[in-house]
Amino acid sequence: MENPIAVIDFGSQYTQLIVRRIREFGYFSKLYQPEELPTIEAPPAVILSGGPRSTLEPGAPDIDFDYLRSLDVPVLGVCYGMQLLNLKFGGTVAPGHTREYGPAALLPVEGGVLFDGVRDHSQIWMSHSDTCKMPEGTKILGENLDGIPVGLQWAEGFYGIQFHPEVSHTDEGKKILKNFLSIAKNPTEFRIESFKDHLIERVREEVGDRKVVCGVSGGVDSSVLAALLHESGVDTRYIFVDNGLLRKDEAKEVEAQFRTVGIEIETIDASKRFLDALAGEGDPEQKRRIIGRLFVDVFFDAVGKDVELLAQGTLYPDVIESATSGSIASTIKTHHNRVDRIMELKAQGRVIEPLDELFKDEVRDLGRALGLPEPVVGRHPFPGPGLAVRCPGEVTEEKLEIIRNADKIFINLLREKGHYDRVWQAYAALIPTKTVGVKGDERCYEYALSLRAVTSEDAMTAEWVHLPYEFLGEVSNRILNEVAGVNRVLYDISTKPPASIEWE
Repeated sequence: MENPIAVIDFGSQYTQLIVRRIREFGYFSKLYQPEELPTIEAPPAVILSGGPRSTLEPGAPDIDFDYLRSLDVPVLGVCYGMQLLNLKFGGTVAPGHTREYGPAALLPVEGGVLFDGVRDHSQIWMSHSDTCKMPEGTKILGENLDGIPVGLQWAEGFYGIQFHPEVSHTDEGKKILKNFLSIAKNPTEFRIESFKDHLIERVREEVGDRKVVCGVSGGVDSSVLAALLHESGVDTRYIFVDNGLLRKDEAKEVEAQFRTVGIEIETIDASKRFLDALAGEGDPEQKRRIIGRLFVDVFFDAVGKDVELLAQGTLYPDVIESATSGSIASTIKTHHNRVDRIMELKAQGRVIEPLDELFKDEVRDLGRALGLPEPVVGRHPFPGPGLAVRCPGEVTEEKLEIIRNADKIFINLLREKGHYDRVWQAYAALIPTKTVGVKGDERCYEYALSLRAVTSEDAMTAEWVHLPYEFLGEVSNRILNEVAGVNRVLYDISTKPPASIEWE
């Protein structure tokens, strides 16, 4: 697809959300690194993202401003992007008296396209510590309650905002982005059906006449990837690895699921191999690396070293949280499909990741466009490292069995009571400590368990679900009565950020 709206990535954890929002409006958008700007020939508009760095730092990310102006298209700077534009137009940036993270209120100052129709005192989401001193002639479009400018215009078509319009915490962020896009020059339309055709062509071009091995888990990502490879007609072996970190009865369910969509999979029981490799390891990053490396080893042990391509259902949140979309981003956690062995294979051109620009909800829509049944595309996300990230500390079979049995009760009751489809992801996690309790009039010393249920659009941010007390009480009673080794059940009411969705 040609002429995307260009989003320049300065490393914010939310950058791809901008791309995703633009697609929601029906326009095609792509992410670029700052040094790629001179390669972009005819974008309808350019957005400069936020980032973790300060423009005051030596070696701070920069852009070719002369080239940017030569494009003669609307430009929007977000947070870091706004501060960078302020410097380019002759202003200054200085450390603020206080850091500003979280909610604030927006007060539009004067009319104009950017804040057209945006109400006074609507909530915006801040994440910065520097402030701008504007050059002469700068228009102040909006302020916060302290009178600090949070919306600027330096010249015709050049805008800046000090908050993140892309996150759901900014009440009218979508309207602000849509206002900006209203002045974009002939943006290319985006529909998932046409993007499906684009991905099929991408797969065929990347694969050529090489053979592919695709790891499947039964989750949405790998199921959609398998369907995409199948639709593309490339030579693929589909391998399902039972790593011993799956939920209760999951291996049998996955095999049955793929039979219904006409894809033949091979199952490898490597559970002992994974659990042996994880024995004694409690560090979450090391656990992810062990699992990621072993997945690759199991694949290549099964199919031989001559396999040209490994296909992965990597999504964009995996990329950005592992800080592999560019050196500017900060690492949040290493995903199992971004470990060093995978990156070595990528460097050799032996990994294909067709879904790596998409978010979970877009992948679901793609699955529907590929004809996958609703129970497959509507399935809750399940992490690649499996129950290992829901078992903080050392992973043991005893702990896994507790998690499996509790999780089964929780998920089944969510389905029975009609809550499953309004929850984006739900699970039970073991808390790595034991607590005193009473069972059968005797003292017991057993594990505490956490239940988590969140709503999210894309895994970049998440809100906890307000499940009814009566429902939570029923889940807790069932777990305490039916799951050996647990004497306390808690409900996790943490948002992301600051917490992640998974425990590790």
